[in-house]
Amino acid sequence: MSIPSRRGPRPLSEILGELFTVRGYGRLRARQALEDAWNAAVGEPSCRQTRLGEVRRGVLNVTVAHSTLLEELAAFRKPALLAALRTGAPATTIHDIRFRVGEIALEVKPPLAAASASLPSVPAEDVKPKPAPPRRSRSGNRSKPGRGNSHDPEQP
Repeated sequence: MSIPSRRGPRPLSEILGELFTVRGYGRLRARQALEDAWNAAVGEPSCRQTRLGEVRRGVLNVTVAHSTLLEELAAFRKPALLAALRTGAPATTIHDIRFRVGEIALEVKPPLAAASASLPSVPAEDVKPKPAPPRRSRSGNRSKPGRGNSHDPEQP
């Protein structure tokens, strides 16, 4: 960590540099910069349907919600996305992007406590299911005689 032969006070920049290295703050900042650059490059509707994975050997792994979005990003927008990521997150070296379809956890905001507190509570035994609506008659859907679907036993 530090040079053992050196005695006396050390510059604060040296101490902070060592602390950031040990704690991994540099990686966290680089990851946040990469996510911000990705969200800006992809745009608002699509960024919620994607999740960035890790970068291995210069390849960024991205999970997308459905195959349509995968095809759009991989076939049409990949060069523009790479350029935007290189300029938006220069600390992370990215040579390629690999897309795959997977489950994306959507951020769901919990309901407000005040809104749920104002609703009356009803015991489960008091809740009755609604009756099914009456069925319509099928008189207009009868098949024509002679087509093999009649219910008349005298016809072949």
